[in-house]
This record gives sequence, C-alpha cells and structure tokens, in this order.
Amino acid sequence: MEPTESVTAVYEVKGMTCGHCEGAVSEEISSLGGVTSVEAVAATGRVTVSSKAPLAEDAVRAAVDEAGYELVGRAA
Repeated sequence: MEPTESVTAVYEVKGMTCGHCEGAVSEEISSLGGVTSVEAVAATGRVTVSSKAPLAEDAVRAAVDEAGYELVGRAA
C-alpha cells in the first residue's frame, strides 16, 4: 500500500465569531473534491485544510463565500 500524501494549507477567513461559524465554513470547504480534513478556529480566523492535492484558491474562496464569510487569503 502506498503512503498517502497530503497537502496542508492555512487560510485566513473574516467574519467567523463562534462554533456555528466554524461548522459552516468547515462544511462548505469539506465538500470540495480531495479535501480530507478541515479545522476552522473562529478565535484566530484561521482555517487549516488538508487535501490530497493543492486546492485552487478560487474554489476555496467560493466555498467560504457560500458559507457567508470572506476569504482573506492564505495565512502568512
């Protein structure tokens, strides 16, 4: 069995204030193809996404928009 490689990216999202916000953002990003895990933290505005391959930022932006929040971009 081959080892599974995964790519992790951290994004900054504006507007998350609570656990419900974290869940909404996580749910939308999780629906993107290849995503294996999502961890959203409202306190920091950071969303850590693991996926099988790098994700297109516009796809992540669309998912965050769909959840009702604003993707600032990749976290520094």
